[in-house]
Parts: sequence; structure tokens; C-alpha cells
Amino acid sequence: MSLVISDKFNWRKITPDDGYDYFFGYYDRNPWDNAISRHLTLKVPHINRLPQVDEPAEIGFVTPDGKYTALVTTRVWCHQQGCMSLFLPFMENCFIYNDYDDEKGMVSRIFEIGKGIVRTFDRPIYAITPDGRKAVSLNFSRIPRRGYSYALAPLSPSRYPEDLSADGIWIMDLETGKAELIVSYKDMLAVHPSPYGIDGRHIWLNHAIFNCDGSRVLWLFRTIDNVTDPQWRTYMYTSSIGGGDAECILPDVYWRNRGVTHQIWGRTPREILVDADWEALGNAAVVFDESRRPFTAREISPAWRDPSHMVFSPDGQWLLADSCLGVDELNRRGLLLIDPENGNSVELGRFMMNLPKDAPAADVRVDLHPRWSRDNRYCTVDALHEDRRGIYLVELEPAQKMLIAKRTCAK
Repeated sequence: MSLVISDKFNWRKITPDDGYDYFFGYYDRNPWDNAISRHLTLKVPHINRLPQVDEPAEIGFVTPDGKYTALVTTRVWCHQQGCMSLFLPFMENCFIYNDYDDEKGMVSRIFEIGKGIVRTFDRPIYAITPDGRKAVSLNFSRIPRRGYSYALAPLSPSRYPEDLSADGIWIMDLETGKAELIVSYKDMLAVHPSPYGIDGRHIWLNHAIFNCDGSRVLWLFRTIDNVTDPQWRTYMYTSSIGGGDAECILPDVYWRNRGVTHQIWGRTPREILVDADWEALGNAAVVFDESRRPFTAREISPAWRDPSHMVFSPDGQWLLADSCLGVDELNRRGLLLIDPENGNSVELGRFMMNLPKDAPAADVRVDLHPRWSRDNRYCTVDALHEDRRGIYLVELEPAQKMLIAKRTCAK
């Protein structure tokens, strides 16, 4: 069976073949340092089960030519999002990551390459602003999807937080460590579109992310009747970074009836990108302005017509879209580079994604989770294309030139 990813583009595996598994994590974050010379990665001992309590992962970085450097270990990680490790643009040679402290519990730490841990904060992070000066935080112990939480953050037995006014979305200043609760569960319930459907259901938050200028934050409010049942309901909220104007932008009916599976901020401070089946033709890349009333949406590309992780390039000129489902008889996952100007796309490659037969696929599955470099030059993905999970890199200029040529031919 051929393991060729693409016959047009030169993909390189940049993590070692040393018997371990390597990956970065989610598609909504940047794994590179300012110089685009170091790419963060986790080195983990297995991929066929969830991490156990105090089972560490090693944090390190790889260079574009495939050299790995080990840095520090973390006691908290998951297969879908790692430990939220991110370089801090305003602190040279520094990155932040989540960890566990026996006295404080869940924490985040700043590690300076060449020195070690230089700061520890009392809260874990979920994402950071583009300039890296602020982080959004939430309670990982409420997340029943254990592939998106940590073994050292055991699931809360209560369906609601004990104090609805004391938990929710937090903003943390990464220069001072000061954290502020900007939107509480009480605030969210006050503007929830269908509060009558929440009684007796477990509620939680996840997938929090800042917009392109760090002025607003988006997150998902989810409810579930039985925490072992994957049939949850989803409500998308947004607010300013100061809170006070939280609003449910997309209620659950949009998710269930329009096939939305993923979301991310777009090219402008109020644009949101989702993969949605607005026309019952299959999922597509759809954008809308969260501030516009009445709600209107626009399809910019058909993408795979299946659930996808999609993310705009830092300059807003391009869009990456993977496929969460197999695209051929080998069950390979595909990756597209899309021109948002006209919806044209180029297939960048297809990857094998065969998990061990005994693996709990929903929790430890391997998604491509495409990620941009700050200069729009590189894309990296996580893939189980060979025997081990690894990070693969491609230079995008050849594909970009193909799409630019299509623009010229159309004029």
C-alpha cells in the first residue's frame, strides 16, 4: 500500500522516528515561535488510550529540517489539544503550557528556553490573544469529553457549578497573572435562548478562542443529559474581552439542523467561520458577521462537503480545510488549500489515519488539525500516516501559485 501523501507537494515528517508519538494539538492556534524556526510538539508514550493520572508528556520543539529538542514535562495533556502549549510573542524564547501543581491544582507555566520555568499562574489557559499578553481560561473539570480534558482534572459530579456566579469564562493577564471572571454561568443562563431545556442537564464550556485583534472571545456552552452520551447540545457565545455583552450567537438548532461541527474566528474582528450545511448539500465553509441582525451567512467554498477543521491564513488570503471523515476507499483524511476569493481549491495531500483496533476513537482519534505559520509559508498537521503519530510539514507557495493562476485565467 502506497504511503505517498501527495504527488504534487513535498510533505516532510519533521518529528523523529524513535518509537514515540509526537503531535501538537488543535487547529485554532499557532505552534511556531516569532522567528518561525521552532515548532512546539508533545512527545507521548502511546496513542491507543487516554492518559492516566500523572502519566507525563514531554514538551519540546522541532525545527523545519526535523531536529527535535526536549524541554520540559507536563502532568496534564490530552490527545486532541495537547497541553495548550503556545509561544508568547511578547516574550522571546518563552512559551506557556498547562501543568498540575500538588498544592495549587491546575496551573499554567511560562518556560524560557535555556533557563527553565520562569512563571507559574494559578489558572490553566485555553488560548491566548494574538499578541500573547492575555489568555482565556475555563474549568476543565466540567468537560465530560475526556479527550479534551485532563486526567488530573476529574469530572465534576454536579450538573451545574456549585456557584453559578463564580465560574465561567476568565481572562488572565500574562504579564501580571491577574485573572478576572468576565462572563459567569449565571450571565450565560440569563441570555440563553432556551433555558427551559437545560434543567437537570450537565453544563460545561469549551473551545474558547480570541478573535484576530484580541478584542473579543468566542466559546461553546454545551449541555448533556448523560455524561457518557455523546449527544450534547451546543450554543455558541461571544463577548468583548471585558465581558458585559455576552450573547448566544448560534443556538443549538443551527448546530443540529445545519450540520455545524467546528467554528473559529475569521479575517475581521466580527467575522466567524463555520463548517455548515446551510443548503442540505453537505458541509461547506460558511462565514457570517456576529454583529449583524438579522443573521445572514455566506458560503465561500464547498470544501470537502463533509465536517472539517478550517482556518484562515494570518493574512486572510487563504483557507486550510481538512476532512474529519475518510475521503477515499483507504479511509484517508484529506487537506485542501482554498482561495476565499472564488472558492477554488487545491488538494495538498491525503493521510492514512488508522488507529489501533482497541482505541476509543472518539477520544484519541488523530485529526489533521491544519495550522499556519505566521508568515503564511508553512502548514503543519498531525497524522498517523505511518506507524506512529507525527507532525508533517509542507511549504505552501507552490499551491498558492496554482490558485493565483486560476484567478488570472478566470479574468
